[in-house]
Amino acid sequence: MTVEPGDEKADAEGAETFIALWDRAVQAHPDDVFLVFRGDGRTDRSWTYAEFDAAVDGAAGALRQRGVRRGSAIHLCLENSPAFVAVWLAASRLGAWIAPVDPTTGLGELRTQIARTAAAVTVTSRLRSSEICAALPAHPVIAVTGDGSDLAPGAALAGSTPHEASRARCEPGDRLAVMFTSGTTSQPKGVVLTQANYAYTALRMSQAAALQREHRWLVVLPLFHGNAQFYCFAAAIAAGASVALVSGFSASRWSAQARELGATHASLFAAPIRMILARRDPAEPPLSLSLVWFAQNLSAAQHAEFAQICGVKPRQLYGMTETTAVVTAQRQEQAGPETIGSVVAGRELVLVDPDTGEDTEPGPGVLTVLGRRGHDLFLEYLDAPEINARVFSERGGRDAFSTGDLVRRLDDGQLRFVGRVDDVVKVSGENVSLTEVEAALAAAPGVLEVAVVAVPDPLRDVVPHAFVVARDPARPPAQEALDEYASAHLPKAARPRAWTLVDSLPRTSVGKIRRFELKR
Repeated sequence: MTVEPGDEKADAEGAETFIALWDRAVQAHPDDVFLVFRGDGRTDRSWTYAEFDAAVDGAAGALRQRGVRRGSAIHLCLENSPAFVAVWLAASRLGAWIAPVDPTTGLGELRTQIARTAAAVTVTSRLRSSEICAALPAHPVIAVTGDGSDLAPGAALAGSTPHEASRARCEPGDRLAVMFTSGTTSQPKGVVLTQANYAYTALRMSQAAALQREHRWLVVLPLFHGNAQFYCFAAAIAAGASVALVSGFSASRWSAQARELGATHASLFAAPIRMILARRDPAEPPLSLSLVWFAQNLSAAQHAEFAQICGVKPRQLYGMTETTAVVTAQRQEQAGPETIGSVVAGRELVLVDPDTGEDTEPGPGVLTVLGRRGHDLFLEYLDAPEINARVFSERGGRDAFSTGDLVRRLDDGQLRFVGRVDDVVKVSGENVSLTEVEAALAAAPGVLEVAVVAVPDPLRDVVPHAFVVARDPARPPAQEALDEYASAHLPKAARPRAWTLVDSLPRTSVGKIRRFELKR
């Protein structure tokens, strides 16, 4: 079932549904392991494709008993667990859709999410269920433990609805999820995704990873985020491969978990990688992974050190929840921290001048992805027509999505990330990319990571202010040393005019820095 290069099945006009992809995987690999789950302890639970399909049917029955029908929304407020995966696939089978959210979200925001999606039911942990039931007594709630026992006969997600009644006739254009963005610079937007979006992503990401049925993804990032769903689970299903799911991320245990769970593939953001580097056991032997995806800034030294841990050079990629599958990715021979790789097969993009709206090569320009909404691009933002009108346009009969990210194309065709459009500021009339400043300063001696914000200045309009996390908190870098490093590695306009040492940086649940909190 692995997609071979040149296979345009995912691009066919008659796109298929995600549940059809799952059903085909079950039929082709019923006795192969699909999921291995490790909770808080070291005891693992395992399901074959056929065993998990039975669990999906049970979950679909339980959801039907709570009023879920085709087109219904399921508010999914769960940590990483087999229950999450079962509800996701059950929703797909029912023709319903999920609204997966951060399980640590505050009650006020949970209430807003439930109202905004008109959710028919919330599936959450026993700990959160009492809180939600008290606040919304009329709202149906399914409480689960999350350790896998919820899928056993007679448990919370094992309904008694007959098998046939739990299957609806689904169409590729049916909504399958609304995923809320991380909210690094604004309030979260609801990204609407279809069955076809997930099927396309599964096939494309399986191809990008050269995934085979004997491979196994290690998933430690949160399942409510696109990375774990798109790049790992969906791709594994397309290839008939397996997934090792861990209930939560542990920097000190990551290498041991990868080895003990038999992982061959992994996907991480830069922030968790830096945590692994800071907390790993030096005596831990290197892994022999086949592929590691990563996103966001790593220094050259951090990339090299993590490559030694993994036994393979991590490959950087670029994608968004809105683009579903990745748009660019490094080939193994390109692996490094400097670029986001080349445009992957089946994707097309243009670089657009943010001021004139004209195409610009080699840039920098706003990365604009061409495709088809609801297929290889997300369908729309939930209840946000004014934002949809701003980010979507039409080019040659195709939909064009403006990502808001600035990139430049290098001579070899690879792309280099410059920053968000709103992260490029003018200092004394000169353009300064805060992202590029951060990348340069991350390599300074004694620095683990850094975030840079623009602060008002009476003479220069704005100037950079750097917030630094020390690699060794007991021996933080001196301001004089940081000034000296910045003078040697950055143009004058880009050098921070102030430095603040902090214990940690404010982040979203998937590791993106919340710059607006630093500005406060």
